[in-house]
Amino acid sequence: MKTLLLLRHAKSSWDNPDLADHDRPLNHRGQKDAPRMGKIMRDKGLLPDLILCSSAVRARQTLELANEALAYYGEIEYREELYSFEPGAYLRAIHDIPSVNQLVMIVGHNPSIQEVLTGLTGEYMSMPTAALAEIELSIEEWGQISFGMGAILKNFWVPKGIK
Repeated sequence: MKTLLLLRHAKSSWDNPDLADHDRPLNHRGQKDAPRMGKIMRDKGLLPDLILCSSAVRARQTLELANEALAYYGEIEYREELYSFEPGAYLRAIHDIPSVNQLVMIVGHNPSIQEVLTGLTGEYMSMPTAALAEIELSIEEWGQISFGMGAILKNFWVPKGIK
C-alpha cells in the first residue's frame, strides 16, 4: 500500500505581465493558503518520505510555505517535467520513485494534477488552487501506478475554511 498526496500550487500573482509564466510568484491569498495545507498535513500525520515539486516559482513557494507548518526535512526534488500540463509527465515521474518511499507528495499544476487525480481514482474532483488530495494506492512498487487502477481518494481538502 502506498499513499500519494497531490497538492496544487496556491494562488499566483498576475501583477507583473512581463514575468514569464514559470516565474510568477504567489499572491497574498496564496501566501495565506499554502501554510494552511501544511497544517492539515501535519495534523493528519501526513509526513511524506519524498516530495516532487514543479520547478515553477509558484509551486516552489507553495511548498516552502506549506513546509513552515509541516516541518518536513526530507528529500525534495524540483522537477522541470512537473511544470508540464500533460498528466503523462506526472505518471512518468511517479514511476521512477524508489519503492522504499511509502508516502509521496507532488506539488504541481492544473490541469495535470486534476487529471492525475481523476485518472487514478475515477472520481472527478475540481482542484482549485492549494487543494490537497490524499490517494491510497494498492501497489507495492510505484512503477505499478496507472490510470484506471481504481485508487481510493481518501481525503480532499481546500484551504477555504481551514484556519
